[in-house]
Amino acid sequence: MDNLLDRALGLDGRSDRWPLRGKLVLVEDCVETGGAFVIHHIIKRFLSPQSSAFSNNSLILVAFSQPLSHYDRVLRKLGCNLVAQRDNNRFLFFDMLNLRFSDRDDAKVGSSVLVSLFEKIYNAVCALSAENSCITIVIDDIALMEVVANGSSDSVLDFLHYCRTLTSEFDCSVVALNHGDIYSSMEKPMLMLNLEYLSNILVRAEPLATGSVVDVHGQLMVFDKGERDRQGTSGSKIHNFHFRVKENSVDFFYPGGRV
Repeated sequence: MDNLLDRALGLDGRSDRWPLRGKLVLVEDCVETGGAFVIHHIIKRFLSPQSSAFSNNSLILVAFSQPLSHYDRVLRKLGCNLVAQRDNNRFLFFDMLNLRFSDRDDAKVGSSVLVSLFEKIYNAVCALSAENSCITIVIDDIALMEVVANGSSDSVLDFLHYCRTLTSEFDCSVVALNHGDIYSSMEKPMLMLNLEYLSNILVRAEPLATGSVVDVHGQLMVFDKGERDRQGTSGSKIHNFHFRVKENSVDFFYPGGRV
């Protein structure tokens, strides 16, 4: 079956180049409709590519939300063994779940943690790049990163700006998940607006506009900003389709379609 998410992300071709290389992909979800499955799908596609040309791919997962055991269990169901990938130096896991901070409400403390984290990521990218690896950095929860930064959205944005520079310096890709509805009681904050501005591709998981439907868990909107041609014409594309999350896979289909 044609995978609509792969098509929307440009992963359905046979290119010898990872299609998301040099791009920042932002996934936004909400309490009603989680978007972690998009992260899982990209990890699986990146580490289990169909083309042998991608055999040197390396992924860095920065985990604020879930432990390694969670990702290993989920990805195994999708046919990807993270432990084996780690043993082959194709998978690095940065565990940010057990950080301890002082009781002071000091944004500088959180900021220093993110600075230290970026240094580790940068060093890892440099080492992997020296081995001619194609690198993807995955951040599993921007909202919890903001908690780590003691609520300093500026520190989070600085961190993501630094990660964004890696896409041009090393031609790697960055994939990050954020929860859009944690700000639902206020106007759209500058952090979200800036994240959407930084991204090359925005993937938004939402409840169905028509309300809940049996066997349909939500809808995805994928906005690929593309690039402007010499005439200044935008190459942006928008894809909309429904999804159903199953035990070992996710079905994607157009409204009214059958899975």
